[in-house]
Amino acid sequence: MRQVRTLGLLGTGVIGGGWAARALHFGIDVLAADTSPAMEQWIRGAVDNAEGALARLTFAPLPAKGTLSFTTDLAAMARQVDFIQENIPEQLELKQRVLADVSRSAPPDVIIASSTSGLMPTDLQRDMQAPERFLVGHPFNPVYLLPLVEVVGGVRTSGQALDAAGDFYRYIGMHALRVRREVPGHLTDRLQEALWREILHMVNDGVATTGELDDAIVYGPGLRWAAMGTNLIYHLAGGESGMRHMLKQFGPCLKWPWTRLEAPELSEQLIDRMVEGTQAQAGGRSIRELERLRDDYLVAIQQVLRQFNIGAGATLRALEERLYLQSGAAARDAVARTATASGDSLESGRPLRLIETQVRPEWVDYNGHMTDSRYLQVFGDATDALLRAVGVDDAYRQSGRALYTVETHVSHKAEALALEPLYVTTSILGLDDKRVHLVHSLYRRRDERLIATGEQLYLHVNRAAGRAAPMDAAVHAGLERIRAAHAGIPEPAGFTRHLRLSGG
Repeated sequence: MRQVRTLGLLGTGVIGGGWAARALHFGIDVLAADTSPAMEQWIRGAVDNAEGALARLTFAPLPAKGTLSFTTDLAAMARQVDFIQENIPEQLELKQRVLADVSRSAPPDVIIASSTSGLMPTDLQRDMQAPERFLVGHPFNPVYLLPLVEVVGGVRTSGQALDAAGDFYRYIGMHALRVRREVPGHLTDRLQEALWREILHMVNDGVATTGELDDAIVYGPGLRWAAMGTNLIYHLAGGESGMRHMLKQFGPCLKWPWTRLEAPELSEQLIDRMVEGTQAQAGGRSIRELERLRDDYLVAIQQVLRQFNIGAGATLRALEERLYLQSGAAARDAVARTATASGDSLESGRPLRLIETQVRPEWVDYNGHMTDSRYLQVFGDATDALLRAVGVDDAYRQSGRALYTVETHVSHKAEALALEPLYVTTSILGLDDKRVHLVHSLYRRRDERLIATGEQLYLHVNRAAGRAAPMDAAVHAGLERIRAAHAGIPEPAGFTRHLRLSGG
């Protein structure tokens, strides 16, 4: 299967807009196709609305944002993309017809995935060409923040296609849950539907309102579910004996008539109760306002869970590790590109250009300028990229060795406004066996204006010993090679060396 550089969306809507926002944010171009020209404005608006929350999800270095294009020609879309995600209405015959048509235009190595929430992949791939590349990739709304995607194959789906789809979904920061065999509704919707049926019964019987039932989740099991599923929670409920004791103690309750499997009749009275209850909960807030509230708490929850490396936080941490590795690889390439033809040394007079970024909307202060802390963040990202390029990676740090910041000086030269494209160049001013002295220069890309400079002094530490220690010989050699090449680089205008390092 091919590397995915361009994602094709077959149908837009809420789910299509979510796929577009997520893919674009992580550097994938998107070509959205819909038979209605009006959907172009809709999907662009959906992407814009998602950007604020996505931008706060992680501060790891991001690739350049992908570009969004739109067409009403479904076949033309299929010929130009590397992966197709279908998001058309949940009607079996409609999906079968459109998927079959698109499969005749898409090259056979292009995976076609359906976002269907309940239809079986075997039924959907029935009339397709190259059906072995078809699968279900069922996401959850909002797609741009919730990482779960259920990956389900049909009887003719190849293992290669399932593996490649999982790789792509993980690349854009998702948790690809491989479903062992196809069942109607997959896994999560079947679980949600069981809870939904009980909600309808209790509202219908006047036991509780929609708000009271939501409170029963929000203030109790919902908090647990964010990091541990029902089964692990019940394992804890059994004490030291775990699930075995829990089933012995509470298993008999399963025979009690607490719940009902059949859903109640959707009478007009029940519909009115559901509508009145949820309108009261909304409290006059619009759907867009509620979406932003939902997005804000989803970002906050995932960032908290990231600290514990559990649930969606583990998925976010894995994404960030990949982004930092990618940044380090780009830095190694930058070092290699500045090498002379002989490959023995770096060219003098050329600082390393390691970070390309932009001023994210949440980085600005009340004056509309990039706030002070973000300069440190961008310079820190440049340092991380440089150190990874010479071997100070995750494995190096896990060995108990790391470089710690000892001192930092930032000098501001010009303004950086929201969405301004920026880049950072980095030079090594000084080096000994335990310390490295860096200078960063932050430029505004549209006019090459110097925005700020930053000096940083780092100390190499053996964490197990709790004191400074010489760095690894290979790391020192890599840094020394760069330092020697940077010896002739002129200092930025108005720059003063605040930090002194012998040999620097």
